[in-house]
Amino acid sequence: MALNLSADEVLSTTRAVRKRLDFDRPVPRRLIEECVDLATQAPTGRNRQRWHFLVVTDDAQRRAVADIFRRALAQAPGQPLSADDVRRMNHHARSTERVFDSLRYLADNIHRVPAFVIPAVEGRTDRASTTEQAGTWGSILPAVWSFMLAARERGLGTVWTTAQGPLERELAGVLRVPYDKVMLAAFIPLAFTIGTDFRPAKRVPREHVLHWDRW
Repeated sequence: MALNLSADEVLSTTRAVRKRLDFDRPVPRRLIEECVDLATQAPTGRNRQRWHFLVVTDDAQRRAVADIFRRALAQAPGQPLSADDVRRMNHHARSTERVFDSLRYLADNIHRVPAFVIPAVEGRTDRASTTEQAGTWGSILPAVWSFMLAARERGLGTVWTTAQGPLERELAGVLRVPYDKVMLAAFIPLAFTIGTDFRPAKRVPREHVLHWDRW
């Protein structure tokens, strides 16, 4: 059921939902298909439309995929943080602590999520030039974000994760994806949310990120 939110409300309240996913309520296929229809209206480089969306709802397949997610998450290397990263992450008290607490909760309950959406894009960027990487990721990211916005409007919660990375080839095998030709771009849990009263997040002030004419 649509929430009848304004465009500004959808854009400012589409949160990374981990603790408020409803594990007990199935997500109708119709709603997922509607979100995919909207996602494929996103801009795409040279109109190549190389996007794909793999949706996993079958019980046995969900268990297999959830197991890969949990093992991959444990293997994910931590990206080095700069001093500015740390400053921004902790601009608001306890924000980083809450993020990691919710991530642990999701990992503990990933097998209970009713649907997984795994966006993929034709063409791999392994060892590709920056230009090629920008073109490939620039063609899948807008579509996935459109999917997530459409899900929010329908009372569904999502969270973009890249936990599949360390075990992408194994996940591709389970999903029968031709790994050498198709890249699994993300791993997105999908469920109805517990409540719909999401608010804009606390962020660093605009003046910290807005540059006019020069850096």
